[in-house]
Amino acid sequence: MGDLLTQRPRGTTDILPQDVVRWQEIERTVRELCQVYGYQEIRTPVFEHTELFARGVGETTDIVEKEMYTFTDRGGRSVTLRPEGTAGVVRAFVENKLYGWADAVKLYYIGPMFRYEKPQKGRLRQLHQFGCEVFGASGPDVDAEVIALNVEVLRRSGLRDVQVELNSVGCSVCRPRHREQMVEKLTPFKEQLCTDCQRRLERNPLRIFDCKNEICQGVLMESGAPTILESLCDDCQIHFTGVQALLQSERITFKINPRLVRGLDYYTRTAWECVLPGYSSVAGGGRYNGLVAEAGGPETPGIGFAVGLDRLLMILADKQPEKSARSRLQIFVVVADPTAQVYGMEILQELRAAGIAADKDYLGKGMKAQLKSADRLGAAFTVIVGERELSKATVGLKNLVTGSQLELPRAELVEYLQSGGDKQ
Repeated sequence: MGDLLTQRPRGTTDILPQDVVRWQEIERTVRELCQVYGYQEIRTPVFEHTELFARGVGETTDIVEKEMYTFTDRGGRSVTLRPEGTAGVVRAFVENKLYGWADAVKLYYIGPMFRYEKPQKGRLRQLHQFGCEVFGASGPDVDAEVIALNVEVLRRSGLRDVQVELNSVGCSVCRPRHREQMVEKLTPFKEQLCTDCQRRLERNPLRIFDCKNEICQGVLMESGAPTILESLCDDCQIHFTGVQALLQSERITFKINPRLVRGLDYYTRTAWECVLPGYSSVAGGGRYNGLVAEAGGPETPGIGFAVGLDRLLMILADKQPEKSARSRLQIFVVVADPTAQVYGMEILQELRAAGIAADKDYLGKGMKAQLKSADRLGAAFTVIVGERELSKATVGLKNLVTGSQLELPRAELVEYLQSGGDKQ
């Protein structure tokens, strides 16, 4: 029992204060970009009725078949910790009648998701995602915008070599035709397929392209099974051509990957992944024109993407190991004499009241140790107060970056810092 009390569950992690700074930087980037692009934040429950994911995500997906944290609550209802964000946002869109808005509804979310999968580097059972969803717009222009936002988030986070892999997975017109062709080509090879793909062949053959089993991928090649791009209807082909033209106009480089189908059943038409050399996928998304109706709402087109924040931060740490978290502490108040304790506390509160991030020692350290604390915490300045400063109503101010020092009246400290004291 003792070990269980002091060990986190497998597949989870503690995000410690020194790491939270990096998370906050990413989240700040996300929020600023979403505001620029006209997206509003939405927050949905961490758990939903199980059927939402079974019907929305897709019964043939690995998420639903193998990875969901599902349990029966005390009322006898089956509920599931959300394994992804889109289904819950769609449910909220329908339940709260957001489809009544006059314009396209553009939403984003940040939060934890839960999947029971094998933990490995950058892949956890409690993961964190940032995602965007757009409802009500069906043209290729919104597809290009969402992909551009996806890429820009990664670039501004520090990933410069993002590559977009792009595909179209068709619609309710061309998918049935492609399904027939897949079944015809693969049925003679059924016994060679893995157990999952044998099941997919009967229920959703397109997802065989998503299988990681090398034997199944070899069967796809040997059988001559067509990719969905070879079966697109005229409308899907026109839409896909339009997306490519718009991405080119925005100078977003991409590569067509006809075998890219993503791991969720709800996608239609445009699908993409953002990959990095040596890391595979770090983000991805697609269009889901039938999902809102599947959730009980009116026929409403939708498109969205998600970024795995845990994976993004892992990659950033690999690629920028020398980059340390930036401290937001500006002032550390150093009390050089016990008689100035109250004086130091008053100054500390004045700084905080003015919105200046400030802190002090609470362990009774000597002056030298306090200065070391200021440096370790990344403060930009120290405000030094002692018996002398108390008697004169002044403070000593030291710039920890340049090493310069000065003395100024206590009454002028806040104004001095707010007017550019960092240029001292």
